[in-house]
Amino acid sequence: RLAAALWLGATAELVWRRIAPGPRTAHEIARMVTTSVAIPIAATYHWLHAWLTLPLTLARAGRTARGDPGAGLASRAGRAVPKAVLLDRDGTLIVDAPYSGDPARVVPMPGARAAVDRLRAAGVRLAVVSNQSGIARGLVTREQVAAVNARVERALGPLGPWLVCPHAPDDGCACRKPAPGLVLRAAAALGVRAEDCVLIGDIGADVEAARAAGARAILVPTSVTRHEEIGRAPAVAPDLGAAVDLLLGDRL
Repeated sequence: RLAAALWLGATAELVWRRIAPGPRTAHEIARMVTTSVAIPIAATYHWLHAWLTLPLTLARAGRTARGDPGAGLASRAGRAVPKAVLLDRDGTLIVDAPYSGDPARVVPMPGARAAVDRLRAAGVRLAVVSNQSGIARGLVTREQVAAVNARVERALGPLGPWLVCPHAPDDGCACRKPAPGLVLRAAAALGVRAEDCVLIGDIGADVEAARAAGARAILVPTSVTRHEEIGRAPAVAPDLGAAVDLLLGDRL
């Protein structure tokens, strides 16, 4: 009963933090309640699934060290630590609050600060690559997105250049993931080749953008990740910390 009460209280707090800034329409309230209840359940499922399948993930890492195409993990005995890690924002660094322009709604993903701290300590260059179609839809402004990004950095520390696609899905741009534009621009901004980058994200579009640019990818599933996306990913980790474990070779 105590555990249930604690879970209910934590879920209610998360629901309110996501609803409070508005617009508090019936549709938004229903969506925030539904997704806030689903997030911890889905996250726990994907965490258990990824850890149970970790031997397969490590086997893929071993094939990468021997030169297999399409995989994307580093090891001390094999492939070097990547020169740069590109991070998706929503669902990877912070809890996804759809089309939010309010910095007060920024909630870091569990373990995100420790994970990026370890990458910085290892000398890995960082950048963020993020689709923000809310700009094109008129739901948020560029200034609001920049304010949210600044709040993310205050919570997680410096994350390098921010590459943001402001376009809607039907705009036909070259930057919106799964197109490779953001990845290529991030690599150029960091002064590295795309082949020397690893992109960490939570949906198939992140993986496909990395592939299209010639970079590597690790998928960290959340409640919005489709099962077929997990099946197609070259590498899967239960959370951002575990993805960094794989990149730095801590579990190989």
